[in-house]
Amino acid sequence: MALRSMTGFARADGSGEGTRWTWEVRSVNGRGLDIRIRTPPGLEHVEQAVRDRVAERIARGNVQLTLSAKREAGEEKLSVNEEILDQVADAIDAIGQRFKVSAGSAEAILAIRGVVDASSPELDEPARRALGERVVASLDEALVELVDVRAREGAAIGQLLGARLDEIEHLVAAAEDTPGRTAEAIRARLSEQLAVLLENQNALDPARLHQEAVLLATRADIREELDRLAAHVAAAGELVSAGGPIGRRLDFLAQELNREVNTLCAKSNDLALTKIGLDMKSSIDQFREQVQNLE
Repeated sequence: MALRSMTGFARADGSGEGTRWTWEVRSVNGRGLDIRIRTPPGLEHVEQAVRDRVAERIARGNVQLTLSAKREAGEEKLSVNEEILDQVADAIDAIGQRFKVSAGSAEAILAIRGVVDASSPELDEPARRALGERVVASLDEALVELVDVRAREGAAIGQLLGARLDEIEHLVAAAEDTPGRTAEAIRARLSEQLAVLLENQNALDPARLHQEAVLLATRADIREELDRLAAHVAAAGELVSAGGPIGRRLDFLAQELNREVNTLCAKSNDLALTKIGLDMKSSIDQFREQVQNLE
């Protein structure tokens, strides 16, 4: 199953029942699936069907759908506004009597704004339902395009995620092989640190000295952090390969990766290991930024 981004745009046109319409669909990142619909007067009844169609195809993101519709010119009906026409006639009579001029032609009178209204006839209920069904059906074209756009962008994000995971995996291996992690190096550091403590041994009892030594040894051991980092990288790689709506699970793994590398850096008392940890943190941050765009 393909990875999908949460961002995209699509458009679809349709016509029927004497009406032409256009769907525009936009989607951006979101914590869940948030669907917002704008419809023109008379087509509000399609909103629930539209929501169902979107939910069938999209799992996550803020999706905004805008429907614009217009009756075709041949369907418009002209009508004369008798009230305004009477006012115009009275004004023409008054002007003619005052200035001794003849009345205007009928064409000129009809051209006066408000005298003639062009309106579309109201659809009866069967025609309104039929129009709604056509409008909803035409949305599929826009949704197919939107899903395709999101899938293409998702594929590109998948490649970036794979590259970041490879970087993190290599850095975990480099941390494993850091000379400062060898038993000899750890023993040497502990000896140096204990030597400092032993300089003041008169002030420390044996139990306290043993406690300090155990604490130093514990801080030097990052075995658990490395194992967890490797496990999280493997799990993230499996999710990316499987595809589908995995954005939330990958985001959780990114948080766990960040937690482990922070602990590793805090425990490290070796410069080379600290540098590796900081490089790893940078790769994890880049990984999480890309994950935020996934469905």
